[in-house]
Order: sequence, then C-alpha cells, then structure tokens
Amino acid sequence: MIDVFVLGFLVLIAVAAIRQRDLFAVAMLFGVYSFMTAALFMDLDAVDVAFTEAAVGAGVTPGTGAGVAAGFGVGAGAAAVA
Repeated sequence: MIDVFVLGFLVLIAVAAIRQRDLFAVAMLFGVYSFMTAALFMDLDAVDVAFTEAAVGAGVTPGTGAGVAAGFGVGAGAAAVA
C-alpha cells in the first residue's frame, strides 16, 4: 500500500516541477523527488539502488540546480538584482 502512496507523491512532485517557473524551486523539488525515489527503492528492498539514488540525486541535483539558478540570476536572486 505504501508503494501506491509514494508513487502517487512522485507523480505530484514531477507535475509540480514541470509547472514551476523558479529554477531554485525546481532544483529543490528534484531533491525531494530523489529522496522519495530512494524511499520507494528501500520499500522494494533494493537497498543498493536506494543508497546510490540518495547519494547522487540528493547531493548533486539541488546543489547544481541552485548554483545554476543563482549564477544566471534567475528566481529569488533576480528580484534582488532588478
């Protein structure tokens, strides 16, 4: 039953990330998506895949996306510059 809940939550996060205009928010949503994917893999007893997803997805995606958003002056930083 928890698989259905986590899978539904993953769909909601993906739709929210697609509809979002702020790159910082998209980077954070991808971090949450990665965490929920790791939780799903843990529930499916794929611990090695869950660990890799948590390490790569939660560490690389938000940091890289937030850096890109800040570097281009997009999102919250754009309001402060303008």
